Amino acid sequence: MGFKLSKYVSEFLSPRIIFGVDLMLSVLASGMVLFFLTVFSEVEPFSGYFIAWWLGGSLVFSIVAMLIFRSYNVIVRHSTLRDLANFVFIFLTKDILLAILLWILGLFSPILFVALFYDLLLSVFLIICIRLLMVYMYDSIRSRLGGKDSGNIRNSAMRVLAYGLSDKSVASVTRFLNSPHYKLIGFLSDNHQDHSMKISDYPIYVYESEEDLKNITTNMNVGAIMFSTESDAQKEQNGLISFCANNGIKTLIAPSVDEVIGGRFMKSQIREVKIEDLLGRPEIKISLDTIKDYFKNKVIMVTGAAGSIGSELCRQLATFGIKKLVLFDNAETPMHNLRLELEARFPRLDFVPVIGSVRHLSRLDYAFRTWKPQVVFHAAAYKHVPLMEENPCEAVFANVCGSRSVADKCIEYGVDMMVMISTDKAVNPTNIMGCSKRLAEIYVQSLGLAVEQGKVEGHTKFVTTRFGNVLGSNGSVIPRFREQIQKGGPVTVTHPDITRFFMTIPEACRLVMEAATMSTGNQIFVFDMGESVKISDLAKRMIKLAGLKLGEDIEIEYTGLRPGEKLYEEVLADTENTEPTSHDRIRIAKVREYDYEEAVQACDELTELSKRVKIPEMVKLMKKIVPEFKSKNSIFEMYDNDKL
Repeated sequence: MGFKLSKYVSEFLSPRIIFGVDLMLSVLASGMVLFFLTVFSEVEPFSGYFIAWWLGGSLVFSIVAMLIFRSYNVIVRHSTLRDLANFVFIFLTKDILLAILLWILGLFSPILFVALFYDLLLSVFLIICIRLLMVYMYDSIRSRLGGKDSGNIRNSAMRVLAYGLSDKSVASVTRFLNSPHYKLIGFLSDNHQDHSMKISDYPIYVYESEEDLKNITTNMNVGAIMFSTESDAQKEQNGLISFCANNGIKTLIAPSVDEVIGGRFMKSQIREVKIEDLLGRPEIKISLDTIKDYFKNKVIMVTGAAGSIGSELCRQLATFGIKKLVLFDNAETPMHNLRLELEARFPRLDFVPVIGSVRHLSRLDYAFRTWKPQVVFHAAAYKHVPLMEENPCEAVFANVCGSRSVADKCIEYGVDMMVMISTDKAVNPTNIMGCSKRLAEIYVQSLGLAVEQGKVEGHTKFVTTRFGNVLGSNGSVIPRFREQIQKGGPVTVTHPDITRFFMTIPEACRLVMEAATMSTGNQIFVFDMGESVKISDLAKRMIKLAGLKLGEDIEIEYTGLRPGEKLYEEVLADTENTEPTSHDRIRIAKVREYDYEEAVQACDELTELSKRVKIPEMVKLMKKIVPEFKSKNSIFEMYDNDKL
């Protein structure tokens, strides 16, 4: 009903009609001023010649001023004080032009100062009155028609309290007006000074304790609490959100302004608070202008483009004015989906999807030879620890040999910079996947050193970035927990004490690009991942967010550590093992340097062994090259140096 009423008002209060009404009121005010001056003062009656120029000038100059300030384009029911203030400038402009005209015609006299002043006041007064009348009539009609035609819909709408009194929270008043699914009933604040106050005629409910919240939500039949920002949700995760989870009240995140369609909330846009919202941190400050300047008008290639990190890199790069984006991945369906997304979201983006694997040198060469990228983000890799523990040769072939092929092609085709995405599991690795990524780091770093020393001809800068788990990545713990909860459990956790570091995909990609722009070449950048999260606590919080009770509705089952898995990941940004940079969240790792010729020989041997599936010999060689590689909970523990 709200939508139909809005359409009705738009048809009968179109910009043309609003323009006509405003113009009529302006000329009417000018005529009333002459009438009042003549009747209620000792001023001599104005001549017909003067009245004609006065009213004609008022008409013409009102049209000019309104066209300049475009007051007729404002939606009346959403008028603000700024819109009303524009009318002062409109009528001031009209009166100044009118005074100039009368002066040129020789009709100006001291009494006209009074006339023009009254004309300004009366014009503004009439406009404000008619605007208020329009808003009142709209609200009255909406209330009556809404009660008759859509009472059932509105009565079934979820009753919502908006959390906080920030500008974004208050903005929800306008956006909730026409929602058939949600009914705003007020604001929720923990500041006792807000008691008994109102915003836009909506009450502010103040709480100081859980008992206050219980009384408010019960008495007002509250179905949901709406947070306007993720930071608000993070701040209240152990307070208000925990209370809502325990009492069957939904917690929602409002869409941003650019997600609102036609000034209205769409039900699909309002979503429930997710665990990712609570684990995130305040937005990272990056040198966005510097990043844009660096990548602008460049041909960029992303390997593993359809993966979690690769696809987000593509989304962010698409906004930087790049010349061309080359998407390289061997996963057909994810690549197809990414292509459709980029075509829809970035219609002007020049990009080309290439199906291919970094393990296939000829296909990789074709991509470099055809599009000649200037910057390469190498995100292609096998990443799942237990799976790679069971398929070690493929881990080496993809992660080590594939990375070597990409790096070599960067040198061959004169790429300016290669940015390799690595992992925290490469630090003191305990599994095949982590060691394979460390071996890739070793080759890339040694090649970069050889270029710097003149041993290898080329000018490519090689940058490596390390970070931990990313929230919501394909196959990661959070999507798996969410699926298990939806099925009724149990939620499987490997160990009660296992912890991990988490970072959101967008912030990881922002830091990757920031590191790329600050690099002088041949460095391994590590990211500050914040505080580690206990996986069992993560599972419990997700269960509570789903409105379920642990032990009653769903269980947590501990399954034991998987092959290659360890309880605690390494702290990447340890001050003892890193050096600072200009960014407080990015540091440079102190690592042992390897000779390029030795790295080439090692890669050659590993490639041959992986192709021939000589697993024992290959794993032994990996442990020899990376002596800190000590297997955990794995059959490969027998090959550790102290057991050879």
